[in-house]
Amino acid sequence: MSRAAAPLLAILGIAILAAISLTAPKLVGDYYVRVLIVICINAILVVSLGIGNGFTGVFSLGHVGFVAVGAYVSGILSLPAKAKSAYLPDLPALLSGWDLSFLPATIVAGLVCVILALLVGAPLMRLSGHFVSVATLGFLIIVNVVLINAEDFTRGARTFTGVPLETTLPWALGWLVVTLLVVARIVYSPKGRAYRAVREDTIAAQAIGIQVLPTRLSAFVIGAFFAGVGGSLYGHYLGSFSPASFYFAYTFSLISMLVIGGMQSLTGAVFGVLLVSILSELLRNLERGFSLGAIEVPPLYGASQIVLGIIFILIMIFRPSGVVGDHELGFGRRR
Repeated sequence: MSRAAAPLLAILGIAILAAISLTAPKLVGDYYVRVLIVICINAILVVSLGIGNGFTGVFSLGHVGFVAVGAYVSGILSLPAKAKSAYLPDLPALLSGWDLSFLPATIVAGLVCVILALLVGAPLMRLSGHFVSVATLGFLIIVNVVLINAEDFTRGARTFTGVPLETTLPWALGWLVVTLLVVARIVYSPKGRAYRAVREDTIAAQAIGIQVLPTRLSAFVIGAFFAGVGGSLYGHYLGSFSPASFYFAYTFSLISMLVIGGMQSLTGAVFGVLLVSILSELLRNLERGFSLGAIEVPPLYGASQIVLGIIFILIMIFRPSGVVGDHELGFGRRR
């Protein structure tokens, strides 16, 4: 592919995606539109998780902590002033008298996650292996505890409600395109080669002049920004959520999507989201029970989680690199 043709193809692809996002609500039912929105949001989160977990080899278990921060920050900022006085009467005056629209609140949520990632990542990115995984899991627990106890800002363990339902398919798909373009531009650049060098051998990377801590920290911060953006989209999609919405269950869901698809490619991250999401929807419908002629199959509640867990185990045993592995569909790569 020539350099002149690449921008034209990118523009054409974006135009096609824009047309799909605008026409899909008219062509399919509301159920399928909501499924597509969730797929786009999860793809943003899994791609942002893969920057650190796949390309730098720092396996973080605290990524959902940034998602939670993004959802709550955007929710507080965009909550109408009248709703704040009703739901959050003890909110400081600095936040209670005004509100932001959806896009600025989403960007601010991402920037808050960037600041938090710098503070948290500076000490944690010095660790490696299972040490950093346990440490980032501790970060997730701390975020959950803070959200539960900061009742003046989050309503504690109660449901945070009243968030405007602003996340539509064009918004979700648009942010997914932005995420893929930005991340692809980074990971398939000299900076991305530094990521992979640190992942493969930190000593060899240091020997050729690559600084391990800044390299890991930059990936951690970029992933945190898009996690905050995805959290904002998710919060404005749900409208009501609690700290329990962003804890171990969601962490396992995102990690399973990344591992099943492939941790070392953007294509694998997106494919994992599509595969797990489609299987989950199909299995969820089968959980209600079905009939095959004279055979009646009773409801099998929880079957979707069991089947996905089995698939996760089989992938880890027979193809630990994921279904796609490190193969890519040309994101930022040239022959």
